[in-house]
Amino acid sequence: MNYRKLGKSGLWVSEIALGNWITHGAQVDDTTAQACVHAALDCGITTFDTADVYSETRAESVLGVSLKGIRREGIELCTKVFHPTGSGYNDKGLSRKHIVEACHASLQRLQTDYIDVYYAHRFDATTPLEETFLALSDLVRQGKVLYVGVGEWTAEQIKLGAALAKELKVPFIASQPQYSMLWRVIEAEVMPACEREGIGQVVWSPLAQGILSGKYAPDKPLPEGSRASTTAGSPFFERLAGQWLRKEVLQAVERIRPIAEKCGLTLPQLSIAWVLQNQQVSSAIIGASKPEQVKENVKAAGVSLDPEVMGQINHILNNVVELDPSKTG
Repeated sequence: MNYRKLGKSGLWVSEIALGNWITHGAQVDDTTAQACVHAALDCGITTFDTADVYSETRAESVLGVSLKGIRREGIELCTKVFHPTGSGYNDKGLSRKHIVEACHASLQRLQTDYIDVYYAHRFDATTPLEETFLALSDLVRQGKVLYVGVGEWTAEQIKLGAALAKELKVPFIASQPQYSMLWRVIEAEVMPACEREGIGQVVWSPLAQGILSGKYAPDKPLPEGSRASTTAGSPFFERLAGQWLRKEVLQAVERIRPIAEKCGLTLPQLSIAWVLQNQQVSSAIIGASKPEQVKENVKAAGVSLDPEVMGQINHILNNVVELDPSKTG
């Protein structure tokens, strides 16, 4: 495993982080989830990513149990706030009330005294930004949060947040957007904005919801037990993975497989390594439903891809890549 600084901060994170969106507390049993976490630790992963909303708060609880007994100073534990975790009007968003209450609940579920990076999971247009950052500032002062990040914020939102963070002396160091060979909407505006502010990227879905795993072949049924088959029909899935289940996309992905083989990599390893070639990316989040997936995908850490390889990939995917910055968030 290799490690990188998160933005221009002093915090080191593992190049590959383990996330538990969709899987832990939902698709896999707790014993398997714990085995995935322990496999990650054995492979040198120190950065773990979750959110209060994942699996209706169960994902945080599973991660807390899985990390019990692990030296706290040796890991970076990250979670998020924004989405509803209850039925009340104040059980969502980035109000002071929700942020403070959600943070305390996350700490309890994670069985820890502090969160390394606390993300504003989405932008809240209904709450004054000053209120949000003042609440985060207080949590930092109290030692319950060490650093602050945002998820899927636009370049302008990041700029406004960074100005407030400087005024309030809040260590705003991370952005967590979707990023992969296929989804590159952050390259035009978000990445330049973050670079100016010293904010690093911790990217999610480097395998484009599993499309870059190579499991899905053109004109063939969805593989039994795959993410596409188990989550098909949900609006969220249709908006994410559903957009890639087109013949021209799957054909282009198949053409990348020989490139991966020439590099001595699997298609998933090449896809993760591609993301990590961008030096603004501090860490790429992988998911896993079994320990073997963790052990295989961490082999993407430290891989250096030749410019010729990067050029071949860009040429093949040219007509199917999403670049529109307006689709951020």
